[in-house]
Amino acid sequence: MKKLLTLALGIVRSASAYAQTPTLQEVLGKYFLVGAAVDTNFTQGNDPQAEALCRRQFNSVVAENCMKGEIIHPAVNYFYWRDADKLVDWAEQNGKAVIGHCLVWHSQPPAWMFTYENGDTVSRDDLIGRMYNHIMTVASRYRGRIKGWDVVNEVLNDDGTMRQTPYYTIIGPEYIEMAFRFAHEADPDAELYINDYSLSNPAKREAMCRLVRSLQQKGCRVDAIGMQSHNGFNYPDYTEYEKSIEAFAGLGVKVLITELDINMLPNPNDFSGAEISQKFKFEKALNPYKNGLTKKGQRLFDQRYLDLFKIYERHKDQIGRITFWGLTDRHSWLNDWPVKGRTNYPLLFDRNYAPKPVLNDILKLFE
Repeated sequence: MKKLLTLALGIVRSASAYAQTPTLQEVLGKYFLVGAAVDTNFTQGNDPQAEALCRRQFNSVVAENCMKGEIIHPAVNYFYWRDADKLVDWAEQNGKAVIGHCLVWHSQPPAWMFTYENGDTVSRDDLIGRMYNHIMTVASRYRGRIKGWDVVNEVLNDDGTMRQTPYYTIIGPEYIEMAFRFAHEADPDAELYINDYSLSNPAKREAMCRLVRSLQQKGCRVDAIGMQSHNGFNYPDYTEYEKSIEAFAGLGVKVLITELDINMLPNPNDFSGAEISQKFKFEKALNPYKNGLTKKGQRLFDQRYLDLFKIYERHKDQIGRITFWGLTDRHSWLNDWPVKGRTNYPLLFDRNYAPKPVLNDILKLFE
């Protein structure tokens, strides 16, 4: 009985200490928004621990999937609003900013977007009309309630060339300008973002700068560039990563860290980035931390995060938001991508919703 009482008191003291610890939104929130992507378990009220964590730590949220085209607009004349509406309602009730993700993306688009019922590819004019209808309907529904939209997502290849998406091949490169103009028409007060991964690659960085300059010269409003930041234990080169923050800020736009995590597992073929179409066969060697990070792995995790946030602290006046792609390790997409069945440790909160020790070190950088 004495041992049980001692254990119970220890748990209470631990919970009390956590309650008194400064939070991400209290410390980093003095400089920029700090948020997390949430899933439909959250929006449906099935994960109260996640809700409590989000309510305490973050001042913004983004829908991980429920605002993507395939979910919110599954048929030409049908929109599925339930989960997106619930997220926006929850955010407003809890004083959180909402980020819309995303209006135009070649991956996970509305299934009908690029073809007619007979399977033929849509004409250029019809695709423009479909894109316009999608953007106008979705963005105008949440007019005044969404802080900003990822207007176009992942438009560049890693070598800096334009990604040959159906939007690009059917409409042409001007589809990006059109999307920004449509989004601004739908919600004139919402911020408008362009978002991509691997933007520390010099060629991709330079291409993004050229693209945003071109949009600015055409009179398009671009408020920020989103650096997805799906980083790993050995990539990207943080020197190049910081150069990208500086280059984008030099365009007169804010820099957003939009989908932050650190992949602690080895990647097949040493790839990096976030091309979701990639899938690889499970092998034990690719899942080295099934029962938790080793001491060496934990030190590496801590150092990678701390070095990254030192960069963010140096550029805190140029950063508009940092968003983690998930709330805890148990919520991370990296457990199943690009290899199903792995156990990953990419976020600042563990599978028990508890903060990892490095969080305190990060907070001290900004206090």
